[in-house]
Formats: sequence, C-alpha cells, structure tokens
Amino acid sequence: MNNPEIIHSDQSLAVINKPAGLLVHSSSYQKTKEPTLVDWLLKKFPEIKKVGDETEYRPGIVHRLDKETSGVMLVPLTQEKFFYLKKLFQEKGVKKTYLAIVRGWLKEPKGIIEKSIGIKSGTTKRTVYSSKMVKEAVTEYELVRNFENNGEKLALVKVYPKTGRTHQIRVHMAYIGHPVIGDTLYGGKENSKLAPRQMLHCFSLEFSKESGQKVRYEAEPPEDFKAIVGVIL
Repeated sequence: MNNPEIIHSDQSLAVINKPAGLLVHSSSYQKTKEPTLVDWLLKKFPEIKKVGDETEYRPGIVHRLDKETSGVMLVPLTQEKFFYLKKLFQEKGVKKTYLAIVRGWLKEPKGIIEKSIGIKSGTTKRTVYSSKMVKEAVTEYELVRNFENNGEKLALVKVYPKTGRTHQIRVHMAYIGHPVIGDTLYGGKENSKLAPRQMLHCFSLEFSKESGQKVRYEAEPPEDFKAIVGVIL
C-alpha cells in the first residue's frame, strides 16, 4: 500500500490523495487496531487534533472514502474550515467526480439513477430494497468507453454522486447491473475475480472557497486501476 499524497496544503486546508487499502479512521466497535489515514494526518498536521465533530476517532475528517476506494479527500485544518466544508457537503456544494471500472458494456452514453438507499436488515450492507433508514440517493454517470480485459467486457465510467450516501456508487451501479469490479459486497464472488479490490477512484472535487473563487483538485488513479483500463481519459 502506498502512502497518502499531499496534493495541496495551506493554513486551513489540506487536500490528500488517499491510497486504496487505507481506512480513513477507526471506530469504537473495531476489535483490532489498524493503520488509518487519521494516524498519518496527525503526524503531518497535528493541528487537526481538535478539529471536527468526533475528535476522539476522526479529527479533521469532514467526509470519507471507503477503505478500498482511492482518491481526493479534503481535510480541514481549522474548526472554521471544518464547519464551512461540512455545510458545503450538506448543501451539495461540492462537485464530486469519480472514475469506476464496472462489469459489462453500457448501452447508453449517460444516465441518472434516482433510487433511495437504506440499510439491509440485520447487516451494515446498503440496499435499494429496504425500509430501514432510507435516504434519497441520486447518481449520474457517463460512459467513457467500453473495453475488454482478459476476455471480460468492462466499462470505464465517470460517476457524479449528487448525494453522499454510504456505498452509494457501489449500490447504484450494481442496481443497474454494472457492479464495480472487485467489489465483493455488491458484485458477488464472480465479480471479485476481475480485480483484487473495488476499482473506484475519486478523481476530483470542485467547490467555491469562502471568497467565491472556484477551485478544483484532482488525482490520477493508482497503477492497479490504470493497469486494467490502460489510458484513462
């Protein structure tokens, strides 16, 4: 596993390229301790120790990526910046662009999935077929190209989640019959043979600063992602 990369940093914000395989933060119900992004951040930016809502477990964390998902994350270094970014995310003021490699060829060049997501009873798994803790979820996607890899029909897609539900992209792409390859939770055992992990990458985040200036931060996908798809864009 590679170390996180600092894309940008100033007095109030750090922008990080999180590697796949790194947990963002620990939680109270974890039985064993493993390295987290927060551990690394505390060494690089010790000022985050008192930044956030739950500083004991996730100082400096205003949004998350799944452990096996790579890509851009925003890390506020002050409480003022934390509140600003938290409000932006809540009000859908951050434009998120992901890259995903999914199973099967897409027939349509673009589409939108409007399907609420809840928790599957008795599990932590998310599903569109639930009546428990259901929340609105909207995902737009755009086909970059269909291709073959080792005889398997795959597709590279840009994905634009308009809401920020847990596992949203993975759940929605599986719902339309195109699970993210390597995703065993929503793609099944056969899907897991196509990649060693879920091939999902947060390519860019775009938002307006307090001054009104628009900024965009992006990160190239990791080598294991590029090895499957070749040239990205």
